[in-house]
Amino acid sequence: MNAAPKPQPRQREKKDQRPLQGIVLLDKAQGVSSNHALQQVKRLFKAEKAGHTGSLDPLATGLLPICFGKATRVSGLLLDADKSYSVCARLGQRTDSGDADGVVIEARPVPAFTLAEIEAVVARFVGEIEQIPPMVSALKHQGQRLYDLARKGIEVERAPRRVRFDWITVDRFAGDELCLSMRCSKGTYVRSLIEDIGARLDCGAHVVALRRTGLGPYLDQPVMYTLEALQSLAEQGQEALDRVILPTDSALPDYPSITLDADSTYYIRHGNPVFVAHAPTTGWLKIYGADDLFLGMGEVLDDGRVAPRRLLAPL
Repeated sequence: MNAAPKPQPRQREKKDQRPLQGIVLLDKAQGVSSNHALQQVKRLFKAEKAGHTGSLDPLATGLLPICFGKATRVSGLLLDADKSYSVCARLGQRTDSGDADGVVIEARPVPAFTLAEIEAVVARFVGEIEQIPPMVSALKHQGQRLYDLARKGIEVERAPRRVRFDWITVDRFAGDELCLSMRCSKGTYVRSLIEDIGARLDCGAHVVALRRTGLGPYLDQPVMYTLEALQSLAEQGQEALDRVILPTDSALPDYPSITLDADSTYYIRHGNPVFVAHAPTTGWLKIYGADDLFLGMGEVLDDGRVAPRRLLAPL
């Protein structure tokens, strides 16, 4: 009698996966791609499904929200959110990538600037400005990623985009080192900001260290976990590890909410719009069921009914 075939590693791995839902705030390490960091966290939690919100360059560290399960349906809302960063730049050198991972293409002496002169130049970038995206970025040109073209030595014209800096502060300035903190709108490139500041100073500059310190609802000193910290929790047991998972609606504090009765909960969960007394008259909102379970996001229709848009709770 033939022995039963051994299960393949992928089959065993899938069997061990769990249908988690929620968000973990990862403190991504330097030198790791966002996707690699995502896969490490996904394996550690044994999650069936996971995605990250807003890629960070391998050079960058800091906040990378990891969404489990249906929480990935709100990741697009986080992508549209404001962000905060801290960055250190080297004055006097330009690189082909705008950061320390690139090749130096120009070196110039750094004048003896005063702190007041530096702050005056930095202040010019606060508010709404036009910024040209760098070639080393994930934007597409005729179907190709700009960073793929840049690797081939091809540079194409990029249309400027309107971005916003709410504030920029000078944390440190000494010789050729300039460190800043900032809060900015979506679509902003810190490398482009540093290159533009270097151009205004007439000496060039590039990023040597970049850290995302906040994003959207997690702007003010969020509690983040390094991969090493998560591994330590996992050694204490799955329950200890799961305590760091935030509820999905923690990503949506600025949206109004409604709570449905049992009948309306049933219809919404089956994809049907419902009338809700005292609901907002326009826009998107959070929907909670009769048992206070977060069901997902809905949108108010022209006739006043609330239609389900991104449901998260299972039937």
